[in-house]
Formats: sequence, structure tokens, C-alpha cells
Amino acid sequence: MPSVKPTVYVKTTVISYLTAWPSRDLIRVAQQQTTREWWDRERQRFEVYTSELVEIEASAGDPQAAADRLAILAAVQRVAVSTAAVRLGDELLNAGAFPRVASRDALHVAICATNGLEYLLTWNFRHLANAQMQDSIRETCVAAGYAPPVICSPDALFEDRP
Repeated sequence: MPSVKPTVYVKTTVISYLTAWPSRDLIRVAQQQTTREWWDRERQRFEVYTSELVEIEASAGDPQAAADRLAILAAVQRVAVSTAAVRLGDELLNAGAFPRVASRDALHVAICATNGLEYLLTWNFRHLANAQMQDSIRETCVAAGYAPPVICSPDALFEDRP
């Protein structure tokens, strides 16, 4: 019986780090390298998805950088930004799982949950891969009838790291 690959939703920060010029910030350089290694070596172990919301975010900014991001996204499967996702995003905001200024982050989580995606891959530690917010995110998703995604950075999804 063929094995089913785990599903992962790539958020804009992952695509941005994948295509960005090397940073002068040492932490960001390491994150960019980790992203490239994950994309090149680990991505094939997953069914990788994104959404129109990521595409909108990736379109912003420097035209050449946006074109580079969109070229990567062109080969990634899309999931729907459904009415159910918008509703769950609102519930996450109303429950205080996300501050109002992070409404797009709430929607990314909702897109994953309503589409049954297992992982949300991001470098956003402020509002997404933030351990202090996970309980509220989980409780809100479960109360709405959805399994929340595991929110993590690419370094958490390496099978074996040299």
C-alpha cells in the first residue's frame, strides 16, 4: 500500500527566505540556509501547499524579488481560502488567539485547519511559531471542529540532519 505523505503549508516567510539575497544578519543567514536545505532535500517527503493569500503577500515589495517568489509558488499546489477558513480566522481573532494586527496570520492557520493540512511552515515567531499562543490556537480550532496544524519552522521538519 502506498504511503501517504504528510501535508505542509508554506507561508510567505519560507518562500521569501528561499529566494532572498543573503542577509547580513547571522541568524537570518542561518534561517535562509536552513530553508534552502529543507526545500532541496526534505520537501519531496511532503505534499506541499500554499494559498492565494501567500501569493498576494509574495507579490508585494521589490518587483524582482516578488517575481522570484512567485516563480517558486507557481509550482506549489493551492488550497482554497474558503468561507469556512474566513469564519475560523475571525474566531481565532475573537478568541484572542491572535492580535487584530495579525489577522492574516490567523487566516493562514484557518486555511490550514479547514483544509486538513498537518503543518504550517513559517519563520514568523511573533504570531505563528510562538509557543505561548499555541494553546489558544489549538482550543479555538478544536472548538470549531478542526484539527489545528503544527506550526513550525523548516528546521523542525528535517528527517535526518547532518
